Amino acid sequence: MTAEADERFMRRALGLAERARGLTSPNPLVGAVIVADGVVIGEGFHEAAGRPHAETVALAASGHHARGATLYVTLEPCAHHGRTPPCAPAVVAAGVRRVVIATGDPDPRVNGRGLEILRSAGVDVAVGVLGDEAVRQNRVFFTSSRQGRPHVTLKAAMTLDGRIADVHGTSQWITGEAARREAHRLRSEVDAIIVGVETALRDDPALTVRLERPWPREPYRVVLDTSARTPPAARLISSGTPSRAVVVVGAHAPVERMRGLEATGATVVRVSERDARVDVQEILAALFARDVRGVLVEGGSEVHAGFLEAGLVDRVAIFVAPRLLGGRAAPGVIGGVGRALKDAARLRDLTVHAIGDDLLIEADLARGE
Repeated sequence: MTAEADERFMRRALGLAERARGLTSPNPLVGAVIVADGVVIGEGFHEAAGRPHAETVALAASGHHARGATLYVTLEPCAHHGRTPPCAPAVVAAGVRRVVIATGDPDPRVNGRGLEILRSAGVDVAVGVLGDEAVRQNRVFFTSSRQGRPHVTLKAAMTLDGRIADVHGTSQWITGEAARREAHRLRSEVDAIIVGVETALRDDPALTVRLERPWPREPYRVVLDTSARTPPAARLISSGTPSRAVVVVGAHAPVERMRGLEATGATVVRVSERDARVDVQEILAALFARDVRGVLVEGGSEVHAGFLEAGLVDRVAIFVAPRLLGGRAAPGVIGGVGRALKDAARLRDLTVHAIGDDLLIEADLARGE
């Protein structure tokens, strides 16, 4: 098989994996294609956690024709028993002759073990075809596997002069309807949506996913609320399953307020305080323990600053509206004490897309660059 053919079939596998975006957590997106004599004889993708893995689906579609064929898969086949059996031994048992893998699996339970099983059985294994694209596709999974915490995307909507609200605190709506629909797509891809208590008190957001079709997953709706000021009647509690509304309070939060929130069915999580605010590292650890692998931090500016100053922002998604607000008191995207220019957080792999009349700028935080 030529390098050009390998890329063509791997790109097909990546496209299959993409069909399940937002549905597989805490598992990665994975697509698989089986080819014999240059013809696709079976393909599949991992549809959701607990469902068959991509390789299993493709092997089932191929049947006995998989013997002697080539498997293209976007992530190293797993080697451990989880909710489903391991894939690497199944690939060997099916008689697949060659396996082309986009990238290795960073999960400590796999991380080379799948490759070892395949190679020990005499399977020809190639790794790295469209590897960078595969890593980008699963950036959330890679971050959570390597860092042991959720991947954090900072999301904001701002005017062209950098304001996220006017001098009166009004922020609805800075961007147009198309941008707001895109924001809900971003929500659909994560396991938790985080806001600060000031945003919860001012805007009373529902923090739900509202798309053209009903979304089968319900991200946690999280409010950072050091003193437990969230009203029991807050929409973020009543807008979905109450227990998936998580109110994170500080060590000194009044017990009576906490009990009032718990009476609604909301989940109240107490964490340590740092500089009179809830500790964001402990927040992420508590969410990670609940199988949260990707979070969207939606504000406000002080919450954004807290995550950025702790070095916990992995990606930004900033909507920019063609408006100018001005005002010394109007808040910007990032609050806090600020940084010297030489210490500014740097971004890489920046993309810009027009969304209606607005722009969406997305980029990763540069680490150690």
